[in-house]
Amino acid sequence: MADASQWEEELIADMRSNGGAVTKGPLAGHPLLLMRSHGAKSGELRQAILTYSRDGDDYIVAGTAGGSPTAPAWIYNIEADPNVAIEQGNQTFEATARVIKDGPERDRLWTQHVTTLPWFAPYPEQSGRLIPMVRLTRVG
Repeated sequence: MADASQWEEELIADMRSNGGAVTKGPLAGHPLLLMRSHGAKSGELRQAILTYSRDGDDYIVAGTAGGSPTAPAWIYNIEADPNVAIEQGNQTFEATARVIKDGPERDRLWTQHVTTLPWFAPYPEQSGRLIPMVRLTRVG
């Protein structure tokens, strides 16, 4: 099996070759986007491949870290600097990320996300934490 970096590179190449669609491997058919943010401590450009759902015109992603007991690093990055770049389909655009950690909006977005992407349902129990939701709103 390829290392994680090579696997990510191949996944991104597949997405870019197919208008954003993943055509092979375990994520084939999943709605994915690339989010670029800056490291909270380093300021270096970071990239995350994320599964999304939609809420109106906004993209919604969940800070599951695959069910890990800790939030993914990109959550801290966007809390420090909510200005991100999104690549989805054949377009790249600037967006503002807003982390929603709890409350009715978070609950609604989580329920909607799991309805669209049912394989996310076990993550709260698996992780032992409330999964933060993130709203990505296109700028301009």
